[in-house]
Amino acid sequence: MAKTRSRKLVLPAAALSVSLLALAGCGSGGSDSAGGSENADCAAYESYGTFEDAEVSVYSTIVDVEAERLEATWADFSECTGIEVAYEGSKEFETQIGVRAQGGTAPDLAIFPQPGLLATQAGFLKPAPQEVSDLVDEGWSEDWKAYGTVDGTFYAAPMLASIKGYIWYVPATFEEKGWEVPTTWDEMMELTEKIASEEEDIKPWCAGFESGEATGWPGTDWVEDAVLRENGPEVYDQWVTHEIPFNDPQIVKSFDRVGDILKNDDYVNGGFGDSRSILSTPFSEAGQPVLDGQCAMHHQASFQASNWPEGTNVAEDGDVWAFMTPPVDPAAGTAVTGGGEFIGAYTDRPEVQALQAFMASADFANIRVALGGNISANKGLDPEVATSDLDRQSIELLQDPNTVFRFDASDLMPGAVGSNSFWSGIVNWINGSSTEEVTQTVEDSWPAS
Repeated sequence: MAKTRSRKLVLPAAALSVSLLALAGCGSGGSDSAGGSENADCAAYESYGTFEDAEVSVYSTIVDVEAERLEATWADFSECTGIEVAYEGSKEFETQIGVRAQGGTAPDLAIFPQPGLLATQAGFLKPAPQEVSDLVDEGWSEDWKAYGTVDGTFYAAPMLASIKGYIWYVPATFEEKGWEVPTTWDEMMELTEKIASEEEDIKPWCAGFESGEATGWPGTDWVEDAVLRENGPEVYDQWVTHEIPFNDPQIVKSFDRVGDILKNDDYVNGGFGDSRSILSTPFSEAGQPVLDGQCAMHHQASFQASNWPEGTNVAEDGDVWAFMTPPVDPAAGTAVTGGGEFIGAYTDRPEVQALQAFMASADFANIRVALGGNISANKGLDPEVATSDLDRQSIELLQDPNTVFRFDASDLMPGAVGSNSFWSGIVNWINGSSTEEVTQTVEDSWPAS
């Protein structure tokens, strides 16, 4: 790849309009995208070069509407550079990416949702080119670059981000019922008990952990929020790095704190069934009973905005809104968990590096966020391009240097734990296994080195 990338912080207007057009015609699981619109502003893409008969394959966990928006984001890039992007999204990504790499059928680029899983692929990945490294130095914090670095080698640029730990609710229902948004975990439990005891047709909570081979991950988010809010960032970091065992009494206590909600049939699962129905309810559909009036609250990340039906007004006075999972001890301040994706390359052809650089740029972040339902921690992202007040709030939170932010713990843990035994442990836990049994099993699965 040639040229030095321009450090533009403004959204190419033509690119956005073209992307929106392309969105209407994209498939959900996988497709080839080579074209944006006839009005694409190719000046914005000149520095990436032009190519003939070039194709780059991209593989990730991103499917359905999110996949369509991702493909729309690079539609003008494809039109202007001539690089055809063959995209494949799969819910089996976590289990299949290693198989493909070992079998010699790895994609050119993979979008990893977990740094821990990325680390297991370091032996197959190409170090990121200098241009990508420079873009990440410019647009992201050192922490974010470290998540894409393995044993001192930088492999993968961050792509998008999410703030986790939001609790979604219908403001009109809260107002009608006289419910207050809780500011502490105790207040949240008092509200939960109040709804359970006074409302015949509304359960306090709805939840869904089904996600194909990744079933269980939304439960890990619940536990991580509790660990951070109950024990603080130091213990959270010790848990992630295995300086304390997975079944440390502090972690066991946080599991039980979450279990007080999720394993109580009086508190869950509005619109679906008893607590065990959580495991058969797709995470993307689990919040719907909030809108239907069958449950009052739903715990899910900022990307839940993409799961609401088209036309849902996400606003403080709209159809649905969200508050942050409250702290256990308000004196300890507010801390948030979050996640993100990282783009690693299995090949280093010029066209692969061109797409890799584009996806590490602020332009990419601005185009994608403007399409809705997602955010980024790229410092070049203009919060005003966000399509909802919640996304703007989340971006400002990510960019605020005073925010105590911790990356999703399961995503940082070794793949054998973070995308394996922790997920299956959550499944067994909801199915009735005790906290002690589950945390001991996960601890036993931690790799020796």
